[in-house]
Amino acid sequence: MQLTPVDIVDSISAEDFRQHYYDPKKPLVIRDLAKSWPAYSKWNWDYFKQLVGDQRVALYNNIKSDAYTPINTADDYKTFGEYIDMIKQGPAGWRIFLFNIFDHAPELINDFTWPEHLMTGFVKKYPMLFTGGQTSITHMHFDIDESHILHTQFIGRKRVLLFPKEEQHKLYRKPFEVLSLADFSNYYDSASSKLDYEKFPALQKASGYDLILNHGDTLFMPAGYWHHMEYLDSGFAMSLRALQSSVSGKLTGVWNLFGMRSIDTLMKKTMPHPWYDWKKKKIFENAQRALGNPDA
Repeated sequence: MQLTPVDIVDSISAEDFRQHYYDPKKPLVIRDLAKSWPAYSKWNWDYFKQLVGDQRVALYNNIKSDAYTPINTADDYKTFGEYIDMIKQGPAGWRIFLFNIFDHAPELINDFTWPEHLMTGFVKKYPMLFTGGQTSITHMHFDIDESHILHTQFIGRKRVLLFPKEEQHKLYRKPFEVLSLADFSNYYDSASSKLDYEKFPALQKASGYDLILNHGDTLFMPAGYWHHMEYLDSGFAMSLRALQSSVSGKLTGVWNLFGMRSIDTLMKKTMPHPWYDWKKKKIFENAQRALGNPDA
């Protein structure tokens, strides 16, 4: 893989943000955006446990889903308080995915400010909390609605691998899915990396970004960006989503949610093996074309 650092700024004007990052769809880390929020110093494990410790949450392990696994199927359930106790004790490869803590503790909305000076179109009903124990992994994917994301890290550090949408076939995207066939686990550590360049040679030509998010850092992740995240420490982050300003961008998100996903779900139920065989064939054909082999 050909990886470069993401630009990092302490702060940025709306004009510079739009000209250099939003319009060209280039990622950026803003260090000080969240530091004026009450959430920056207020949000911690004990505070969340006090507010929503009795809420039952779905947990996900690090096992990469296969071709026949239903989308977003939980691997276990615990109360939020039990989960916090577990991940505070040390490495625990369990994460919580798309838990809307604000449904259960709406007062948390007052602890941050929507950064509408940078962009508009925020989906204010759905700010989302992402929580993971040390060593937990969010495998390579892109967000199905293809919104722009401002992802702010609170407790702990997280390592992030990013690729623009144009690189999707070099990443071995599964047709009609938002996932990669390849396993990027521990991509930054040659001794434990699961990347298989012999099986997935196009990965070597994929151009992306590598970064570490620390407490208070906000990552601007443009619409359609592929991302793989690994929790270096137990921690949590919040994502604020903003719809694309263009009609075509909005329609792409609608198609992914209601067209693409529905077709994939139907085919997995009615003819899972032929469907998987066809997709696997297309994955490698698309990768060869991305490498400049038009006859693949």
